[in-house]
Amino acid sequence: MSASTTPVSRRRFCAGACQAVSGATLATMLAGCGGAGSPTSPSSRAVELGVSSGRYTGSGVDVQVSGSALAEVGGAVLVESIAGVFLVARTAGSSFSAIDAVCSHQSCTVTGADGTAYVCLCHGSRYDRNGRVLNGPATAALRQFPTTFASGVVTIVL
Repeated sequence: MSASTTPVSRRRFCAGACQAVSGATLATMLAGCGGAGSPTSPSSRAVELGVSSGRYTGSGVDVQVSGSALAEVGGAVLVESIAGVFLVARTAGSSFSAIDAVCSHQSCTVTGADGTAYVCLCHGSRYDRNGRVLNGPATAALRQFPTTFASGVVTIVL
């Protein structure tokens, strides 16, 4: 041993080794939960949906169509209300789909879209406009709600 080399105690060596292994484990866990290269990571094309406020009426949630993405066929928004959060899309001139916005995988709010698919930005689950799972890790569909449309207001029937 040379005079410039400081011996490392067993305790210090073990502490350093534990820190290195802990860091590697954490990096692996983060990559497995939506990190780059993970099979469940959200699509890089997914964008955040616009948010609209919904007014709870006792039997449903009313959402104004004008001034939101719902004004155009194919548009979709995240609707927030005291009755819950919903994903609403305009599927035709006077037709809309409404589904629960709480991901069935780990209860994150689904806030993204990629074309006509909704994307959970937490872990990458993808759903169609009717709430069916397109890609996991989610395995259960999102609850679908009937809608009505009159006078520029879509109502999510609860």
